[in-house]
Formats: sequence, structure tokens, C-alpha cells
Amino acid sequence: MESFSKGLMELTLEELFPDTLTVTDCVFVDKEREVWVATEMCAQYLESTIDALVVQDNDKPIGIVGGYDVLEHLRKNPTPDSQYQHSTQDIMFKDVTQVSKQTKFKDIIEDWKKSRRAFAIIPNKSGSYSPISARKMLEVGKKYKTDLTISSMPKKNIIKFQGDEPLRDIIDLMFNNKTRKLLLGNSNQFISDRTILEGLSRITKFQKDVENFLDIPINKFTFDHIKVITEDIPFDKLCSVMDRMEHPYVIYKDIVVSPWDICLTLSSENIQKSDTKLEMAERCPHCGKNIN
Repeated sequence: MESFSKGLMELTLEELFPDTLTVTDCVFVDKEREVWVATEMCAQYLESTIDALVVQDNDKPIGIVGGYDVLEHLRKNPTPDSQYQHSTQDIMFKDVTQVSKQTKFKDIIEDWKKSRRAFAIIPNKSGSYSPISARKMLEVGKKYKTDLTISSMPKKNIIKFQGDEPLRDIIDLMFNNKTRKLLLGNSNQFISDRTILEGLSRITKFQKDVENFLDIPINKFTFDHIKVITEDIPFDKLCSVMDRMEHPYVIYKDIVVSPWDICLTLSSENIQKSDTKLEMAERCPHCGKNIN
């Protein structure tokens, strides 16, 4: 294995992802498409490698739409008709972060902290763009050999809901606490922006008598199960476990971990001060392929 002598913060995206930086294409939505289309697409792609739709105008990226944007629109326009009366360009976040192969890890993380949007796009060989999200940084964490364990992860308030509140209260909890996920009482179930959008998409199609989405009880939506970790596993193993999950979210005792928490840990002083080594596969000097 090859290990880098310079710190993680100074490594470029090309160094961190020598083989996978542009293997995935962005998911695009035209600026004129109605909000209901963005709702359905976000329900399908959120919390995956994509994690946001790229809004385009004549093949040019002009913004992104994620769960935050759809739910913010819903708070202001809670009627089913508003899903058809507004377009994606009306609700999109306009500042699309574009990066290059030479962008350093510290720069993309700093940009994400400022924008509170853990998403960027990078040009690829096909003339299109590839996404880089917090989820992708799990690939880095898997290769980071450190003495840190899951118990070293920073603790934060776990925001919970009771299960019978109207959707209005749930979305207010998310926005007021700047979180995309809420845990259900004393259980291992949670609700997220993605699962809310899944429910909204289903209700829009099959329940024509709804007048105000925000009045719908949250128990009409489907809850996900958070993965419970019972051992104080190493940081790299934690990232490996999360990377295998369709929607990464784990809990260990009173510590909950999302891909964004992994990003924060990778950029923290704890990592930089710990006994760490980022291990990458060695490359053949002739063909450039990894040597196992």
C-alpha cells in the first residue's frame, strides 16, 4: 500500500479518488420541469452518491435542488396545486459548487461548511458532469488508518419526534435544528427529507382530497431504520459499514453518524493530531492499474 506523506487536507480530489472521481454522472432536471418532478426524483436519489439534482438550462448547470429546497417550498406552498404551478428554477439553490481534479480536500470541505450544501460537480470526460457528495467521502474514510473509533465521533443533540405530529411540526424541527433526519422516540426508526418526499410523491398521485400537505400526520409516512452499532469499531471500519448501506445512518449508544459527520471528522483536529495514515493501492508504473 502507498501512504501519503502530506496531510489529508492538502490532498487533491484526483489523489483521493484516482479511479472513481468521475465514474458517476449527475442527475439533471430541466429548469422548466414542475416541482412534483423534482420531488419524485429527489425521493429516488437523495442520500445516494447523487444527493442532489442539477438544474440545467440548455445543458448548462444553473443550480441544484435537494430535499431542503423542496421542503422549503412546501412550507410556503403546502397545497398539492403548488407542486404543478412552480418549476424547479423557482426553488433551486443557485450557487453550484464546481471543482476540478486539483481542488484540495480542505477547499471543498470549507466550501461545504459555508454553503451548508455537501454537494459539488466536476467536469468529466463525456462532456457532462459528475457529482461529489458527503457520501463519496466515505471512500476516503475507508482508507484512513487511525487510532480513532466511533466513540471518538463528536456527540450532538439527537433530535426526536413522537410519531403523531403533523408534517408541519416535523419540518419545523428539521429546519430549526438544521438536520435532515429525526429519530422516533425510543426506537431505531427515523424520518428524513428523502422519506418525506417519497410520501409526498405517493400522496400526490393517489390521494386527491388532500388540501394541505402540512396537516398530514407524520405516521402516514414510511420510517426508515437506523443501523445500530454495538461495538466501538475503528473509524475506517465505520466508514466501510456506512459505505455498504443504501442510506448511511448509524447510531452507537448516544452517538449518531451521517456521511456529513464523517466529513467533519476527516477535517477535524482530532484526525490531524491522531496517529493516522491514508493508504492507497499501489499503481503499476507501466499501465497505471492498482496492484492488489
